[in-house]
Amino acid sequence: MFTPQSLGIALFMMIVTAICWGSWANTFKGVKNYRFELFYWDYALGIFLISLILALTMGSSGGHDSSSFLHNVHSADTSNIVYALIGGAWFNLANLLLVAAIDMAGLAVAFPIAIGIALVVGVVLSYSLQPKGSPLLLAAGVACALLAVILDGKAYGSLSAAGRKVSRKSVITCIVSGVLMGLWAPIVTHAMTTGHALGPYSVVVFLTLGALLSCFVWNLYFMKHPLVGDPVSFAGFFRGPASGHFLGLLGGFIWGTGTVFNLVAASFTGVAISYAIGQSAPMVAALWGILAWKEFEGSGSRAKLYLALMFVFYGLAILLVARANG
Repeated sequence: MFTPQSLGIALFMMIVTAICWGSWANTFKGVKNYRFELFYWDYALGIFLISLILALTMGSSGGHDSSSFLHNVHSADTSNIVYALIGGAWFNLANLLLVAAIDMAGLAVAFPIAIGIALVVGVVLSYSLQPKGSPLLLAAGVACALLAVILDGKAYGSLSAAGRKVSRKSVITCIVSGVLMGLWAPIVTHAMTTGHALGPYSVVVFLTLGALLSCFVWNLYFMKHPLVGDPVSFAGFFRGPASGHFLGLLGGFIWGTGTVFNLVAASFTGVAISYAIGQSAPMVAALWGILAWKEFEGSGSRAKLYLALMFVFYGLAILLVARANG
Protein backbone atom coordinates (compact mmCIF):
# COMPACT_ATOMS: atom_id res chain seq x y z
CA MET A 1 0.00 0.00 0.00
CA PHE A 2 1.38 3.40 -0.97
CA THR A 3 1.63 5.95 1.84
CA PRO A 4 3.68 9.17 1.83
CA GLN A 5 7.11 8.84 3.39
CA SER A 6 7.92 12.55 3.55
CA LEU A 7 6.15 15.75 4.53
CA GLY A 8 6.61 17.12 1.02
CA ILE A 9 4.66 14.26 -0.58
CA ALA A 10 1.98 14.40 2.11
CA LEU A 11 1.62 18.16 1.67
CA PHE A 12 1.35 17.74 -2.10
CA MET A 13 -1.44 15.19 -1.65
CA MET A 14 -3.32 17.50 0.73
CA ILE A 15 -3.07 20.41 -1.70
CA VAL A 16 -4.38 18.14 -4.46
CA THR A 17 -7.27 17.27 -2.12
CA ALA A 18 -8.23 20.93 -1.66
CA ILE A 19 -8.05 21.57 -5.41
CA CYS A 20 -10.08 18.45 -6.23
CA TRP A 21 -12.77 19.07 -3.60
CA GLY A 22 -13.06 22.70 -4.64
CA SER A 23 -13.02 22.05 -8.40
CA TRP A 24 -15.14 18.97 -9.15
CA ALA A 25 -18.39 20.96 -9.27
CA ASN A 26 -17.08 22.84 -12.32
CA THR A 27 -17.99 19.73 -14.29
CA PHE A 28 -21.66 20.27 -13.41
CA LYS A 29 -21.43 23.98 -14.15
CA GLY A 30 -20.03 23.04 -17.56
CA VAL A 31 -23.10 21.01 -18.54
CA LYS A 32 -25.76 23.02 -20.33
CA ASN A 33 -29.47 22.30 -19.96
CA TYR A 34 -28.93 19.07 -18.03
CA ARG A 35 -30.61 18.45 -14.70
CA PHE A 36 -28.40 17.84 -11.71
CA GLU A 37 -30.44 14.75 -10.75
CA LEU A 38 -29.42 13.11 -14.05
CA PHE A 39 -25.83 14.36 -13.90
CA TYR A 40 -25.49 12.86 -10.43
CA TRP A 41 -25.85 9.23 -11.60
CA ASP A 42 -22.63 9.49 -13.59
CA TYR A 43 -20.95 11.42 -10.77
CA ALA A 44 -21.81 8.73 -8.20
CA LEU A 45 -20.52 6.02 -10.52
CA GLY A 46 -17.35 8.04 -11.08
CA ILE A 47 -16.48 8.39 -7.39
CA PHE A 48 -16.83 4.63 -6.90
CA LEU A 49 -14.84 3.67 -10.00
CA ILE A 50 -11.87 5.95 -9.22
CA SER A 51 -11.74 4.81 -5.58
CA LEU A 52 -11.69 1.19 -6.74
CA ILE A 53 -9.03 1.90 -9.36
CA LEU A 54 -6.79 3.66 -6.84
CA ALA A 55 -7.35 0.90 -4.27
CA LEU A 56 -6.32 -1.78 -6.78
CA THR A 57 -3.22 0.20 -7.85
CA MET A 58 -1.84 2.53 -5.16
CA GLY A 59 -3.59 0.61 -2.40
CA SER A 60 -2.19 -2.72 -3.58
CA SER A 61 1.34 -1.64 -4.50
CA GLY A 62 2.85 -3.77 -1.75
CA GLY A 63 1.64 -7.00 -3.30
CA HIS A 64 0.83 -9.35 -0.43
CA ASP A 65 1.59 -6.68 2.18
CA SER A 66 -0.78 -7.08 5.14
CA SER A 67 -1.94 -3.49 4.69
CA SER A 68 -2.82 -3.88 1.00
CA PHE A 69 -6.39 -3.23 -0.11
CA LEU A 70 -7.68 -6.78 -0.59
CA HIS A 71 -5.94 -8.11 2.52
CA ASN A 72 -7.31 -5.23 4.58
CA VAL A 73 -10.87 -5.84 3.32
CA HIS A 74 -10.56 -9.55 4.13
CA SER A 75 -9.34 -8.92 7.68
CA ALA A 76 -11.60 -5.96 8.55
CA ASP A 77 -14.59 -6.34 10.84
CA THR A 78 -17.88 -6.61 8.96
CA SER A 79 -19.32 -3.93 11.23
CA ASN A 80 -16.71 -1.46 9.99
CA ILE A 81 -17.65 -2.17 6.37
CA VAL A 82 -21.29 -1.51 7.29
CA TYR A 83 -20.30 1.76 9.01
CA ALA A 84 -18.45 2.88 5.86
CA LEU A 85 -21.47 2.05 3.68
CA ILE A 86 -23.81 3.97 6.01
CA GLY A 87 -21.38 6.90 6.05
CA GLY A 88 -21.40 6.90 2.26
CA ALA A 89 -25.20 6.97 2.13
CA TRP A 90 -25.26 9.83 4.65
CA PHE A 91 -22.61 11.78 2.73
CA ASN A 92 -24.50 11.24 -0.49
CA LEU A 93 -27.65 12.92 0.79
CA ALA A 94 -25.60 15.91 1.94
CA ASN A 95 -23.75 16.09 -1.37
CA LEU A 96 -26.94 15.83 -3.43
CA LEU A 97 -28.30 18.83 -1.56
CA LEU A 98 -25.00 20.64 -2.14
CA VAL A 99 -25.26 20.07 -5.90
CA ALA A 100 -28.88 21.27 -5.80
CA ALA A 101 -27.71 24.43 -3.99
CA ILE A 102 -24.97 24.97 -6.59
CA ASP A 103 -27.65 24.67 -9.27
CA MET A 104 -29.73 27.35 -7.53
CA ALA A 105 -27.14 29.75 -6.10
CA GLY A 106 -23.74 29.00 -7.68
CA LEU A 107 -20.37 27.79 -6.45
CA ALA A 108 -19.33 30.97 -4.66
CA VAL A 109 -22.40 30.79 -2.40
CA ALA A 110 -23.20 27.09 -1.96
CA PHE A 111 -19.72 25.82 -1.07
CA PRO A 112 -18.71 28.36 1.60
CA ILE A 113 -22.10 28.26 3.33
CA ALA A 114 -22.56 24.46 3.28
CA ILE A 115 -18.98 23.48 4.06
CA GLY A 116 -18.59 26.31 6.57
CA ILE A 117 -21.55 24.93 8.51
CA ALA A 118 -20.14 21.41 8.10
CA LEU A 119 -16.87 22.62 9.65
CA VAL A 120 -18.75 24.07 12.62
CA VAL A 121 -20.87 20.93 13.13
CA GLY A 122 -17.85 18.65 12.72
CA VAL A 123 -15.74 20.55 15.24
CA VAL A 124 -18.51 20.77 17.84
CA LEU A 125 -19.46 17.11 17.46
CA SER A 126 -15.86 15.89 17.53
CA TYR A 127 -15.11 17.86 20.67
CA SER A 128 -18.27 16.67 22.43
CA LEU A 129 -17.40 13.04 21.66
CA GLN A 130 -13.68 13.39 22.36
CA PRO A 131 -12.76 16.62 24.19
CA LYS A 132 -9.20 17.04 22.93
CA GLY A 133 -7.48 20.22 21.86
CA SER A 134 -7.78 23.81 23.00
CA PRO A 135 -11.43 24.71 23.64
CA LEU A 136 -10.60 28.41 23.32
CA LEU A 137 -9.01 28.05 19.87
CA LEU A 138 -11.77 25.69 18.73
CA ALA A 139 -14.43 28.17 19.87
CA ALA A 140 -12.62 30.98 18.04
CA GLY A 141 -12.42 28.81 14.90
CA VAL A 142 -16.13 28.02 15.07
CA ALA A 143 -16.95 31.73 15.51
CA CYS A 144 -14.82 32.65 12.48
CA ALA A 145 -16.47 29.93 10.37
CA LEU A 146 -19.92 31.18 11.35
CA LEU A 147 -18.92 34.74 10.48
CA ALA A 148 -17.66 33.56 7.08
CA VAL A 149 -20.98 31.82 6.43
CA ILE A 150 -22.95 34.94 7.42
CA LEU A 151 -20.77 37.18 5.26
CA ASP A 152 -21.16 34.90 2.23
CA GLY A 153 -24.93 34.89 2.76
CA LYS A 154 -24.96 38.69 2.96
CA ALA A 155 -22.92 38.91 -0.26
CA TYR A 156 -25.47 36.65 -1.95
CA GLY A 157 -28.37 38.68 -0.56
CA SER A 158 -26.84 41.91 -1.88
CA LEU A 159 -27.19 40.60 -5.44
CA SER A 160 -30.87 41.54 -5.30
CA ALA A 161 -29.82 45.21 -5.35
CA ALA A 162 -28.15 44.53 -8.70
CA GLY A 163 -31.37 43.09 -10.09
CA ARG A 164 -30.23 39.48 -9.73
CA LYS A 165 -32.56 36.72 -8.51
CA VAL A 166 -31.85 35.60 -4.94
CA SER A 167 -33.33 32.29 -3.73
CA ARG A 168 -34.06 31.79 -0.03
CA LYS A 169 -34.63 28.09 -0.75
CA SER A 170 -31.03 27.80 -1.96
CA VAL A 171 -29.68 29.17 1.35
CA ILE A 172 -31.88 26.77 3.35
CA THR A 173 -30.66 23.90 1.15
CA CYS A 174 -27.06 24.95 1.84
CA ILE A 175 -27.69 24.96 5.59
CA VAL A 176 -29.30 21.50 5.60
CA SER A 177 -26.50 20.16 3.39
CA GLY A 178 -23.88 21.61 5.74
CA VAL A 179 -25.44 20.07 8.85
CA LEU A 180 -25.62 16.64 7.19
CA MET A 181 -22.10 17.03 5.76
CA GLY A 182 -20.74 17.63 9.26
CA LEU A 183 -22.34 14.44 10.61
CA TRP A 184 -21.18 11.70 8.24
CA ALA A 185 -17.43 11.88 8.97
CA PRO A 186 -17.65 10.44 12.55
CA ILE A 187 -19.42 7.38 11.11
CA VAL A 188 -16.54 6.74 8.71
CA THR A 189 -13.95 7.54 11.39
CA HIS A 190 -15.43 4.72 13.48
CA ALA A 191 -14.77 2.32 10.59
CA MET A 192 -11.11 3.42 10.47
CA THR A 193 -10.35 3.32 14.19
CA THR A 194 -12.34 0.50 15.82
CA GLY A 195 -11.37 -3.18 16.06
CA HIS A 196 -10.02 -4.59 12.80
CA ALA A 197 -10.26 -1.26 11.03
CA LEU A 198 -10.48 -0.33 7.37
CA GLY A 199 -7.47 1.39 5.81
CA PRO A 200 -7.70 4.65 3.82
CA TYR A 201 -8.14 2.95 0.43
CA SER A 202 -10.64 0.39 1.69
CA VAL A 203 -12.80 2.88 3.54
CA VAL A 204 -13.16 5.13 0.48
CA VAL A 205 -14.21 2.16 -1.66
CA PHE A 206 -17.04 1.27 0.73
CA LEU A 207 -17.86 4.93 1.35
CA THR A 208 -18.36 5.54 -2.38
CA LEU A 209 -20.16 2.22 -2.85
CA GLY A 210 -22.61 3.29 -0.14
CA ALA A 211 -23.03 6.62 -1.92
CA LEU A 212 -23.70 4.92 -5.27
CA LEU A 213 -26.21 2.44 -3.85
CA SER A 214 -28.03 5.14 -1.91
CA CYS A 215 -28.69 7.01 -5.16
CA PHE A 216 -31.48 4.49 -5.70
CA VAL A 217 -33.14 6.05 -2.65
CA TRP A 218 -32.04 9.70 -2.44
CA ASN A 219 -31.64 10.55 -6.12
CA LEU A 220 -34.80 8.71 -7.18
CA TYR A 221 -36.67 10.78 -4.60
CA PHE A 222 -35.28 14.06 -5.97
CA MET A 223 -36.08 12.96 -9.51
CA LYS A 224 -39.73 12.52 -8.50
CA HIS A 225 -39.82 15.48 -6.07
CA PRO A 226 -37.26 17.98 -7.41
CA LEU A 227 -36.26 21.07 -5.49
CA VAL A 228 -36.33 23.05 -8.74
CA GLY A 229 -38.28 22.38 -11.92
CA ASP A 230 -40.48 19.50 -13.00
CA PRO A 231 -39.97 15.80 -12.17
CA VAL A 232 -37.55 13.92 -14.43
CA SER A 233 -37.36 10.27 -15.45
CA PHE A 234 -34.57 7.87 -16.38
CA ALA A 235 -35.49 8.45 -20.01
CA GLY A 236 -33.86 11.87 -19.70
CA PHE A 237 -30.66 10.22 -18.51
CA PHE A 238 -30.43 7.96 -21.55
CA ARG A 239 -31.25 10.86 -23.87
CA GLY A 240 -28.70 13.06 -22.13
CA PRO A 241 -25.74 14.53 -24.03
CA ALA A 242 -22.51 12.54 -24.20
CA SER A 243 -20.74 15.55 -22.73
CA GLY A 244 -23.06 15.39 -19.70
CA HIS A 245 -22.19 11.74 -19.04
CA PHE A 246 -18.48 12.39 -19.54
CA LEU A 247 -18.43 15.42 -17.25
CA GLY A 248 -20.40 13.54 -14.59
CA LEU A 249 -17.84 10.74 -14.55
CA LEU A 250 -14.99 13.28 -14.61
CA GLY A 251 -16.49 15.14 -11.65
CA GLY A 252 -16.67 11.88 -9.72
CA PHE A 253 -13.07 11.02 -10.63
CA ILE A 254 -11.89 14.42 -9.39
CA TRP A 255 -13.73 14.25 -6.05
CA GLY A 256 -12.79 10.60 -5.46
CA THR A 257 -9.09 11.28 -6.12
CA GLY A 258 -9.12 14.13 -3.63
CA THR A 259 -10.79 12.00 -0.97
CA VAL A 260 -8.33 9.10 -1.34
CA PHE A 261 -5.37 11.50 -1.25
CA ASN A 262 -6.73 13.22 1.88
CA LEU A 263 -7.09 10.02 3.90
CA VAL A 264 -3.78 8.60 2.68
CA ALA A 265 -1.95 11.85 3.55
CA ALA A 266 -3.56 11.78 7.01
CA SER A 267 -1.62 8.57 7.75
CA PHE A 268 1.54 10.72 7.77
CA THR A 269 0.42 14.13 9.05
CA GLY A 270 -2.54 13.23 11.25
CA VAL A 271 -6.19 13.88 10.58
CA ALA A 272 -6.26 17.44 11.99
CA ILE A 273 -3.77 18.89 9.52
CA SER A 274 -5.05 16.89 6.54
CA TYR A 275 -8.65 17.85 7.34
CA ALA A 276 -7.80 21.53 7.79
CA ILE A 277 -5.99 21.86 4.47
CA GLY A 278 -8.71 19.86 2.71
CA GLN A 279 -11.35 22.18 4.17
CA SER A 280 -9.83 25.10 2.23
CA ALA A 281 -11.75 23.64 -0.73
CA PRO A 282 -14.67 26.12 -0.35
CA MET A 283 -12.24 28.98 -0.98
CA VAL A 284 -11.09 27.21 -4.15
CA ALA A 285 -14.72 26.74 -5.20
CA ALA A 286 -15.55 30.35 -4.42
CA LEU A 287 -12.67 31.54 -6.57
CA TRP A 288 -13.95 29.39 -9.45
CA GLY A 289 -17.43 30.86 -9.01
CA ILE A 290 -16.23 34.46 -8.83
CA LEU A 291 -13.44 34.44 -11.41
CA ALA A 292 -14.42 31.73 -13.92
CA TRP A 293 -18.23 31.71 -13.79
CA LYS A 294 -18.68 35.42 -12.98
CA GLU A 295 -21.37 34.65 -10.39
CA PHE A 296 -21.00 38.08 -8.78
CA GLU A 297 -20.53 40.05 -12.00
CA GLY A 298 -22.28 43.40 -11.73
CA SER A 299 -22.53 43.23 -7.94
CA GLY A 300 -21.75 46.34 -5.95
CA SER A 301 -18.78 47.18 -3.75
CA ARG A 302 -20.65 45.95 -0.67
CA ALA A 303 -20.90 42.40 -2.07
CA LYS A 304 -17.20 42.43 -2.94
CA LEU A 305 -16.35 43.56 0.59
CA TYR A 306 -18.46 40.78 2.09
CA LEU A 307 -16.72 38.23 -0.13
CA ALA A 308 -13.27 39.51 0.78
CA LEU A 309 -14.09 39.29 4.48
CA MET A 310 -15.56 35.82 3.95
CA PHE A 311 -12.21 34.60 2.59
CA VAL A 312 -10.37 36.15 5.57
CA PHE A 313 -12.61 34.65 8.24
CA TYR A 314 -12.82 31.25 6.58
CA GLY A 315 -9.03 31.11 6.38
CA LEU A 316 -8.78 32.08 10.05
CA ALA A 317 -11.29 29.37 10.98
CA ILE A 318 -9.20 26.67 9.28
CA LEU A 319 -5.95 27.89 10.89
CA LEU A 320 -7.51 28.07 14.37
CA VAL A 321 -9.08 24.60 14.15
CA ALA A 322 -5.81 23.09 12.91
CA ARG A 323 -3.84 24.89 15.64
CA ALA A 324 -6.28 23.74 18.32
CA ASN A 325 -5.85 20.10 17.31
CA GLY A 326 -2.18 20.26 16.36
